[in-house]
Amino acid sequence: MWHKLEQVELRFEELSKLLSSPEVVSDMQLLKQYSKEHKDISEVVATYRSYRKLKRELEEAKEMQASATDADMAAMAKEEIDLLHRRLPEIEEKMKILLLPKDPNDEKNVIFEIRAGAGGNEAGLFAAELFRMFTRYAEQRRWKVDLLSASEAQAGGFKEVIAMISGQGAFSRFRYERGVHRVQRVPVTEASGRIHTSTVTVAVLPEAEEVDVEILDKDIKVDVYRSSGPGGQSVNTTDSAVRVTHLPTGMVVCMQDEKSQLKNKDKALKVLRARLLEQKQAEADAERRDDRRRQVGSGDRSEKIRTYNFPQCRITDHRIGLTLHNLPEVMEGDLDTLIDPLVAYYQAEALKGGDKE
Repeated sequence: MWHKLEQVELRFEELSKLLSSPEVVSDMQLLKQYSKEHKDISEVVATYRSYRKLKRELEEAKEMQASATDADMAAMAKEEIDLLHRRLPEIEEKMKILLLPKDPNDEKNVIFEIRAGAGGNEAGLFAAELFRMFTRYAEQRRWKVDLLSASEAQAGGFKEVIAMISGQGAFSRFRYERGVHRVQRVPVTEASGRIHTSTVTVAVLPEAEEVDVEILDKDIKVDVYRSSGPGGQSVNTTDSAVRVTHLPTGMVVCMQDEKSQLKNKDKALKVLRARLLEQKQAEADAERRDDRRRQVGSGDRSEKIRTYNFPQCRITDHRIGLTLHNLPEVMEGDLDTLIDPLVAYYQAEALKGGDKE
């Protein structure tokens, strides 16, 4: 670990010089690349330097204790030594976590695909509530939410809703929401008070930039048609709805929420690009093969990652066995109480793997 930290610090110093050189400043692409790398390793370097500073302070405190001429000075030195001994393991653990390999998608925007699963009308209603929960969480972090597509259910809620959340680090947080979300509660239409179980599937895809996935005009077929369903009178008067088919893979994305054909096409290409990037990464990594299929499963109740139990005000994340009793707060967007333990758990698992190596 120490050799790697020294290498990172040397690279940081090298990048600091490069960023002020005329050759790099005049090349916007190179400047952007080096600036991002410099920023990405800055916290590692700052933590490593803090650790070295604490080590020096520890040596000085030990020297002070050894040369103390009275009991008060010795006691003061011992107190300082005890404090530093407690702080050093904490900062060493932080360095290990910072050195863990990062997912290249962590800083990207995300595209959500939320669909009603098992449970009929209740599933559609809960899909809308999950969308609201994610939206509230994004707003708390000052991230932007763009609705890309929505298919409303007859009884209210959504059959399907697709949205993009834009903000630094969005994927690193929302990645833990992909999977089957199960809800247990008494529907408003249930006269006997019987608890129903329903599910909603959530797929979380990193937004793909054009440099990540190139979509050639010859590889897509674009069909336009008249929009249908809710949306006001004007929605049905022009051929503004767009269906984009990616010929090499057969993927199809439909958009009809905008009155503009161009806007619908742009939204459809964003979703298509994200799905193609996810497929490309899954194929490149055996562990992520068919990842999108595993994310959403079939919507069956037994495939849940999390259960929302309204009668008992309880929420349980089945991946790490975490149970909390703050369901109303979570539904208002307080997702950090669930995400933070998940991050800590998977970091600990990654550190165990590194120790074995």
